[in-house]
Amino acid sequence: MPRAKRSKDNRKLMEKFSMNFGFRKPYQVLMDADFVIEGTRCKMEIVKRLEDNLHARGDVKPMITQCSMRHLYARKTEPGVDAAIEEAKNNYERRRCGHHPDQYPEPLSAFECVRSVVDPKDSGVNKHHYICAVNDDELRASLREVAGVPLLYIRRSVMTLEPMAEVSAKARSREERSKFRAEIKKVVGDKRKRTEDDDEDSEDEKQGSKSANPEAKKRKKTYGQKLPNPLSIKKKKPQPSNGSAAPGSATKSRPRDGPQKPQQEGGEGEAEKKKRKRKPKNKSATDGGAEGSAPERAVQVEAPAA
Repeated sequence: MPRAKRSKDNRKLMEKFSMNFGFRKPYQVLMDADFVIEGTRCKMEIVKRLEDNLHARGDVKPMITQCSMRHLYARKTEPGVDAAIEEAKNNYERRRCGHHPDQYPEPLSAFECVRSVVDPKDSGVNKHHYICAVNDDELRASLREVAGVPLLYIRRSVMTLEPMAEVSAKARSREERSKFRAEIKKVVGDKRKRTEDDDEDSEDEKQGSKSANPEAKKRKKTYGQKLPNPLSIKKKKPQPSNGSAAPGSATKSRPRDGPQKPQQEGGEGEAEKKKRKRKPKNKSATDGGAEGSAPERAVQVEAPAA
C-alpha cells in the first residue's frame, strides 16, 4: 500500500475512533516488550513513527507497564535489548498495572498484563482509551474483542495501524443508530410539547376573553356591503356640462337613429347626386349606350338624302 494512501486511511480511522469512542489528544499508547525490542532492532524512532501513524504531531504519550519492563530486564542478555531498556527508561511513561513484585515474583505475560490494564472488569470496553502497540499475535487477537481499541504492530521495519475490528465496527454502527433515534425522538417530542403549550395558551386566552367580556359571545360580527372589485368595473364616460352635443356625436348617432331628413329641397337633391355618383355603373349599360349611339348617327346622315 502506498504511503500516501496508508496515511490517509490512518487519519480517517483515527477520526472514527475519536468521534465514536471518545479518543482525544494526547493519545495514550500502551506498548509491550516485544514491540519496543523490534523497534530498536530496526533502528526506528518509535515515538516519531507513532506520531506519523496516528496523525498527532507532539500529542502522543508512550507508556509501558511494570510487567513489560520486567520482561525487558529478564532478556537483558539478548542482543539489542540494552538499547530497548534505555529507550523505555528515558522516553516512556511507566504505567502501573498493579502487579507488584512482592505479590507476583514472576512478571505476568503481556497477554494477562496488558489485557487487565485495557479492560480490567472484562466488560468489553476500552474505558481509558488506550492505543495498544503490541507485537504478540495472541494478545492482538484478544484485544480485537474489546470495542474501541486501535492496534499497532511492527513488521519488516514498518509500523502499521490495523483496520477497525468487527466488534468495534458493530459498536460504532449501534451507537450511530441510537443517536439517530434519540434525535428523532427529541424532534418529535419538541413538536408535541409545542402543540400542547399552544393549545393551553389558546384555551387560557379564550377563558380570559369570556371572563372579561361576557357579552362577546352574543355579539355578531357585522360585515360591510359587498361590492365588486373596482379594478373590474368599466369606467363611466364623462358627460359634457353644456347642452350642446360633443363633436362627432351626430355622426355616431346616425347609424342608430337613421339618416336625418333635410329641411330644404336643395339639400335633398345634393344628397341624391352624391349617392348616384357613389353607385358603380353596370358594364352592360355602358356597352348598350355605345351600341345605341351608332344608329342615331346613321339616321342623322341619311336624313338630308331623302
